[in-house]
Amino acid sequence: MTDQGRPASAGIDTSKPSIARAYDVVLGGKDNFAIDRAVVGEMLKIVPQLPEVAAYNRQILSRGVRYLVEEAGIRQFMDLGSGLPTRENTHQVAQRSAPDARVVYIDNDPIVLAHGRALLVENENTTVVTADLRDPESILANPEVHRLIDFSQPVGVLLVGILHHLHDDEDPQSVAEAYLAAVPSGSHLFMTSFCASFPEAAELEETYLSVLGTGRFRTLEELQGFFGDLEMVEPGLVPLPQWRPESPIDHDLTVAELLMAGGIARKR
Repeated sequence: MTDQGRPASAGIDTSKPSIARAYDVVLGGKDNFAIDRAVVGEMLKIVPQLPEVAAYNRQILSRGVRYLVEEAGIRQFMDLGSGLPTRENTHQVAQRSAPDARVVYIDNDPIVLAHGRALLVENENTTVVTADLRDPESILANPEVHRLIDFSQPVGVLLVGILHHLHDDEDPQSVAEAYLAAVPSGSHLFMTSFCASFPEAAELEETYLSVLGTGRFRTLEELQGFFGDLEMVEPGLVPLPQWRPESPIDHDLTVAELLMAGGIARKR
């Protein structure tokens, strides 16, 4: 049984923190364990606004997916490192505007599949694949991915809130490039990541690396490099609240608002 009275699914290691479960803690979810809550507790000592940051990331996910469906005409999505299902998931946002939109969630934590099954049981246009996004070759050859994704048509490639969990020596640039090489012109890359744009970034990065083992804060210039020669969608790569906000922002951005940056770009 878990520490909250639910059985732990097979293959789930409850003795080590999980990125997906730690994010669930920050979002106020219940699909996590004591080790995950302890890790988040350490992070909150440095940046108490982390729940706000997570909320900003979910909000830009909704705005970005809505843009991709309604303005860019995208009808199929690969959500890489998707994390646990929560509110306003990619398929819910996409299918609200386009019921025929197809979504493949990919995450290496088996708890994502365990909890995703119930959510997706009656949704034939959405699936969850347990795989490591750092292995693009395997994912791009996966039959379940090919069941929903037609690689001759534009694809929305989502790396939302996950690139900062890839170390430099794992060559995240090449990982992103591999997915973009597999999709045709008209496809889009949607990326958000921790950004070293505030004084506390170095200390928070150190905390992430020591307690979770991942959490790289890259500069805006480094993050821009992931988009390569893609055509940036306005307003470009910016702090999350500044990407096509639903209401004007008329104040100086807080640490929570600066902690992550995001953007969308189109493959020519």
